Amino acid sequence: MVYCIFGENCTGKKALAEKICKKTGAVLYCGKDYLRLAPSEADAAAAFHALLSEADARIVYVAEEKSRLSFVPDTAVKILMTADLEIIKERSAQRMGGPLPPHVEKILERKHGSFDTLPHDYHVHNGMWNELELI
Repeated sequence: MVYCIFGENCTGKKALAEKICKKTGAVLYCGKDYLRLAPSEADAAAAFHALLSEADARIVYVAEEKSRLSFVPDTAVKILMTADLEIIKERSAQRMGGPLPPHVEKILERKHGSFDTLPHDYHVHNGMWNELELI
Protein backbone atom coordinates (compact mmCIF):
# COMPACT_ATOMS: atom_id res chain seq x y z
CA MET A 1 0.00 0.00 0.00
CA VAL A 2 1.20 3.49 -0.84
CA TYR A 3 0.08 6.39 1.31
CA CYS A 4 0.61 9.97 0.20
CA ILE A 5 0.29 12.58 2.93
CA PHE A 6 0.26 16.15 1.69
CA GLY A 7 -0.50 19.67 2.81
CA GLU A 8 1.02 22.87 4.09
CA ASN A 9 3.92 23.07 6.54
CA CYS A 10 3.16 22.40 10.20
CA THR A 11 -0.08 20.47 9.66
CA GLY A 12 1.12 17.19 11.21
CA LYS A 13 2.13 15.28 8.08
CA LYS A 14 5.29 13.70 9.42
CA ALA A 15 3.74 12.65 12.74
CA LEU A 16 0.99 10.78 10.91
CA ALA A 17 3.48 9.33 8.42
CA GLU A 18 5.66 7.96 11.23
CA LYS A 19 2.62 6.37 12.89
CA ILE A 20 1.59 4.65 9.65
CA CYS A 21 5.16 3.45 9.03
CA LYS A 22 5.44 2.05 12.54
CA LYS A 23 2.15 0.20 12.22
CA THR A 24 2.67 -1.15 8.68
CA GLY A 25 6.45 -1.43 8.31
CA ALA A 26 6.29 0.92 5.32
CA VAL A 27 9.30 2.95 4.21
CA LEU A 28 9.04 6.72 4.70
CA TYR A 29 10.00 9.22 2.00
CA CYS A 30 9.69 12.93 2.76
CA GLY A 31 9.96 15.69 0.18
CA LYS A 32 12.94 15.03 -2.04
CA ASP A 33 14.26 11.94 -0.21
CA TYR A 34 13.72 10.07 -3.48
CA LEU A 35 16.80 11.84 -4.90
CA ARG A 36 18.98 9.25 -3.15
CA LEU A 37 17.64 6.60 -5.57
CA ALA A 38 19.77 7.72 -8.53
CA PRO A 39 22.58 10.17 -9.40
CA SER A 40 20.45 12.54 -11.50
CA GLU A 41 17.15 14.13 -10.51
CA ALA A 42 15.39 12.84 -13.62
CA ASP A 43 16.58 9.26 -13.02
CA ALA A 44 15.69 9.47 -9.33
CA ALA A 45 12.19 10.74 -10.15
CA ALA A 46 11.68 7.90 -12.64
CA ALA A 47 12.95 5.33 -10.14
CA PHE A 48 10.68 6.71 -7.41
CA HIS A 49 7.64 6.69 -9.69
CA ALA A 50 8.39 3.06 -10.58
CA LEU A 51 8.85 2.18 -6.90
CA LEU A 52 5.51 3.75 -5.98
CA SER A 53 3.82 1.82 -8.78
CA GLU A 54 5.00 -1.62 -7.67
CA ALA A 55 2.10 -3.86 -6.70
CA ASP A 56 3.61 -4.79 -3.33
CA ALA A 57 5.00 -1.34 -2.43
CA ARG A 58 4.79 -0.32 1.22
CA ILE A 59 5.63 3.35 1.17
CA VAL A 60 4.48 6.48 2.94
CA TYR A 61 5.32 9.60 0.96
CA VAL A 62 5.07 13.04 2.55
CA ALA A 63 4.67 15.64 -0.20
CA GLU A 64 5.06 19.31 0.69
CA GLU A 65 4.91 20.59 -2.87
CA LYS A 66 1.96 20.14 -5.21
CA SER A 67 4.27 19.27 -8.10
CA ARG A 68 5.45 16.15 -6.24
CA LEU A 69 1.94 14.73 -6.21
CA SER A 70 2.44 13.77 -9.86
CA PHE A 71 4.63 10.87 -8.66
CA VAL A 72 1.77 9.29 -6.77
CA PRO A 73 -0.21 6.51 -8.49
CA ASP A 74 -4.01 6.68 -8.58
CA THR A 75 -4.17 3.61 -6.34
CA ALA A 76 -2.41 5.38 -3.44
CA VAL A 77 -4.33 6.45 -0.36
CA LYS A 78 -4.20 10.26 -0.44
CA ILE A 79 -4.44 12.09 2.87
CA LEU A 80 -4.86 15.87 2.93
CA MET A 81 -3.56 17.50 6.11
CA THR A 82 -4.85 20.97 6.96
CA ALA A 83 -4.84 23.24 10.00
CA ASP A 84 -6.20 26.59 11.02
CA LEU A 85 -3.85 29.41 10.05
CA GLU A 86 -3.23 30.38 13.68
CA ILE A 87 -2.17 26.81 14.52
CA ILE A 88 0.20 26.78 11.54
CA LYS A 89 1.68 30.08 12.70
CA GLU A 90 2.11 28.80 16.27
CA ARG A 91 3.82 25.59 15.14
CA SER A 92 6.03 27.51 12.70
CA ALA A 93 7.09 29.90 15.46
CA GLN A 94 7.96 26.93 17.68
CA ARG A 95 10.09 25.41 14.93
CA MET A 96 11.86 28.72 14.41
CA GLY A 97 12.45 29.13 18.13
CA GLY A 98 10.68 32.46 18.56
CA PRO A 99 8.20 34.87 17.05
CA LEU A 100 7.62 34.68 13.31
CA PRO A 101 9.29 37.34 11.23
CA PRO A 102 6.64 39.40 9.38
CA HIS A 103 7.74 38.13 5.96
CA VAL A 104 7.36 34.49 7.07
CA GLU A 105 3.92 35.25 8.47
CA LYS A 106 2.90 36.77 5.12
CA ILE A 107 4.18 33.70 3.25
CA LEU A 108 2.13 31.40 5.50
CA GLU A 109 -0.95 33.56 4.97
CA ARG A 110 -0.48 33.55 1.20
CA LYS A 111 -0.04 29.76 1.04
CA HIS A 112 -2.84 28.92 3.45
CA GLY A 113 -5.47 26.74 1.80
CA SER A 114 -3.39 26.08 -1.31
CA PHE A 115 -3.82 22.28 -1.03
CA ASP A 116 -7.46 22.27 0.06
CA THR A 117 -9.06 21.65 -3.33
CA LEU A 118 -6.76 18.79 -4.40
CA PRO A 119 -8.28 15.31 -4.68
CA HIS A 120 -7.89 13.18 -1.55
CA ASP A 121 -9.33 10.10 0.13
CA TYR A 122 -9.08 11.42 3.68
CA HIS A 123 -8.94 14.89 5.20
CA VAL A 124 -7.30 15.43 8.58
CA HIS A 125 -7.78 18.89 10.11
CA ASN A 126 -5.77 20.28 13.05
CA GLY A 127 -3.99 16.96 13.60
CA MET A 128 -7.12 15.02 14.52
CA TRP A 129 -5.86 11.78 12.98
CA ASN A 130 -6.35 9.71 16.13
CA GLU A 131 -9.91 9.11 14.97
CA LEU A 132 -8.80 8.14 11.46
CA GLU A 133 -9.02 4.42 10.67
CA LEU A 134 -6.44 4.24 7.91
CA ILE A 135 -4.69 1.01 8.60
